[in-house]
Amino acid sequence: MNRQKIFNLIGLATRARKIITGEELVLAAIRSGSAKLVILSDDASANTAGKFRDKCIHYRTPMHAFGSRYEIGHAIGKEARVVLAITDSGFAKKLSGLLKEQEEE
Repeated sequence: MNRQKIFNLIGLATRARKIITGEELVLAAIRSGSAKLVILSDDASANTAGKFRDKCIHYRTPMHAFGSRYEIGHAIGKEARVVLAITDSGFAKKLSGLLKEQEEE
């Protein structure tokens, strides 16, 4: 139930131009502080997951693992995506709440 809500919200953030995708661009956004929330696909490689986890901890950026790379890509209307960053505080707060609920289920 919540999964679809999360994907819909990611799609909405995409249309509002409040997301960044692609490893290098997301890493740059984390470093610059413009990433308010990072979403990593569940099927990201251990190496990629480790890299983003470390960066997010260091820069105190919230991060959640959610969905497959294909589901995330579909939500933003693109090919498979392993990682994306939300650059808007409002979207980040709402998504973070929904993702925490999802993890508790």
